[in-house]
Amino acid sequence: MPESISYETGASLGIPALTAYRALFHRAKIKPGETVLIHGASGGVGLLAVQMAKGLGTTVIGTASTEEGKALVKASGATHVLDHITEDSMEKIMSLTQERGPDVIIEFLANVNLETDLKILAPYGRVVVVGNRGSIEINPRLAMMKEADILGLALWNALPDEYEESLHAVEAFLQTGILHPEIGEVLALEDAKKAHEQIINHKAHGKIILSID
Repeated sequence: MPESISYETGASLGIPALTAYRALFHRAKIKPGETVLIHGASGGVGLLAVQMAKGLGTTVIGTASTEEGKALVKASGATHVLDHITEDSMEKIMSLTQERGPDVIIEFLANVNLETDLKILAPYGRVVVVGNRGSIEINPRLAMMKEADILGLALWNALPDEYEESLHAVEAFLQTGILHPEIGEVLALEDAKKAHEQIINHKAHGKIILSID
């Protein structure tokens, strides 16, 4: 870690920062000028993905479910911040992209959102599934019509050279100020149950830290 980074900040990076980098650069292969929708951007991975994508020169659209979450996403550099996209609110994202749709969608709850993602995705777009909590039935024709790619992500699949690249990139993002992790609540180790409850109940913003005496 750079000397300017605290241990709490360092603890917030690890898996979230490497996951965000792999999603954007190894799987989606984002390019400057593209539009990236981060669907559920107020969590630990989502906020870092917003910062990295913005730092590369993309237009970032982030979604969150609370006003506090949306404020964090905006502060992290998102160009536009919206409520979570649903069947009823798809026109908002289409309007922001001149009816084209985002080139890339980073998806944290695929079992709820994947079919909607495919409906709003730009032609030849990519959906990266970072999170999922169940099954979903989709119409494959949605992917066929746009020649869309649905890309899974599991961090442990990173090859050694990809892992090494990610570490160097995260260090550079920290040193240049592109990356500024958002620390959520700092809890004692014995309160780990509370941390899990906050995540499951969608009350966690940023990265929760467990502090050990």
